[in-house]
Amino acid sequence: MKKLIWMILACSVMNYAQAKTTYTGEDLSGVYDCTGDDAKEGKYKATATLNLKPEQSTGIYASYDFKLSVQGFGVYLGEAVAQGDNVAMHFALNELNTRDIGTGIAKFKRNSQGKQTFHKFYYEPEYKGGNYGFEDCVER
Repeated sequence: MKKLIWMILACSVMNYAQAKTTYTGEDLSGVYDCTGDDAKEGKYKATATLNLKPEQSTGIYASYDFKLSVQGFGVYLGEAVAQGDNVAMHFALNELNTRDIGTGIAKFKRNSQGKQTFHKFYYEPEYKGGNYGFEDCVER
């Protein structure tokens, strides 16, 4: 009987340890209109799309699919992770031979109209000898 009780207790602890916590943060998913300023390419316009991956998010931490369509350059695909309003993004131009691959960090906040906005700094270590830039985006 003691063995049975210990086995039930052990199984209960294992199930509890494997239980996933639901994502409790704000969903930043949406389509955003962006203006950017790239150190090598200059000013540009883009559309950013974030889609929450709830099955890969937990507690205060969120995972997203990330897509950035830049006029005149192409589509950058990647992923983003968030802790509250701080979001890190990794992205790559769909033409990989350009080495236009980077990482960014963004701060989200709501504007006076109640729309999500973000300001992002990014770094591309291999693009044209190294590059960086900024983007400001507003939810549609």
